[in-house]
Amino acid sequence: MILVLNAGSSSLKIEVFDEALRSVTAGRVTNLGSAGELRLGDNTSAVKARDHAQALDLVLAALRDAGYPLTAFSAAAHRIVHGGAVMTAPARLRPPVIATIESVIPLAPLHNPNNLAGVYALQKLAPDLPQYCSFGTAFHATNPEVATRYAIPQTHHDAGIRRYGFHGLSYANMVAEFGTELPEHLLAFHLGNGASLCAIKGGKSIATSMGYSPLSGLTMGTRSGDIDGAAVLRMSKALGEDETDRMLNKTSGLQALAGENNMKTLLERTDDAAKFAVEHFCYWAARHAGSAIVAMGGVDAVAFTGGIGENAAPVRDRIMALLSCFGTVPVHVIVADEEKQIARDALALMAQGR
Repeated sequence: MILVLNAGSSSLKIEVFDEALRSVTAGRVTNLGSAGELRLGDNTSAVKARDHAQALDLVLAALRDAGYPLTAFSAAAHRIVHGGAVMTAPARLRPPVIATIESVIPLAPLHNPNNLAGVYALQKLAPDLPQYCSFGTAFHATNPEVATRYAIPQTHHDAGIRRYGFHGLSYANMVAEFGTELPEHLLAFHLGNGASLCAIKGGKSIATSMGYSPLSGLTMGTRSGDIDGAAVLRMSKALGEDETDRMLNKTSGLQALAGENNMKTLLERTDDAAKFAVEHFCYWAARHAGSAIVAMGGVDAVAFTGGIGENAAPVRDRIMALLSCFGTVPVHVIVADEEKQIARDALALMAQGR
């Protein structure tokens, strides 16, 4: 069995898969550092974990009590948000790989340290257990340079300022779920509180809407999406760098337009602000989609995943109506499952003896 860990800023999610990629059990510890919950399967209890290491202790104890001791696992596998320009494929977490992940922390200062916290904690508890990782940026490593290069001086490009793209594990899982039925030109939307799209040609990412960070691209739950750099500079002068960063990532998007970022609630509301927010979300998704279709030279099918993509039919319908100028194509809804993709990657590496 494979133990998959997804360490976030204030939570630790786990899921166990067997060799056939069937989910055996799943759980999480929430609200690290304060009063939270430990959930495993159908069982929930109140806990307080000070950090990821203590959260992992709690999860492993719950797994042991449920009949899954640490010795039952063949390997552990982790989600790492950012692999930089070097880590472009899943890998076994040996010291050189860990050092590379540490070196790109400046590219994802809010994510990679949390992801690594789960790696460090498990190393101490089970030093002989093989650990693997999958990167949220790796799927987009096939983007051509013309799609990833910003038109900025070489020194800044060399310092890592380029488009990377995110949600790669979700898109990789989508490709795997299509299997032999994968369309040649697939326009893929990952729509949730974070939202992006990807032009997938022949199973490979050709272009994606997110860039240097997950801020750019589509309108999102609390992120602004694309905004002119000069506007950011002006706001930064007025508010300061940290407050501008917080505003663009935490209080913009649907939250700024309609006072909340819950798409289900916004669709139920009848006021003008809610209607405008939903239309803004759909309009910019479709507008960026036009760019993606150009990048891959056409579109044979559209696929939606993520909480909004899977559950908000009015959003899917509106986006497809805006894209009707490209003709009628099949529309698919794929369940988002990053954890399954992480387990799939680890099993593939193990089968190769890595």
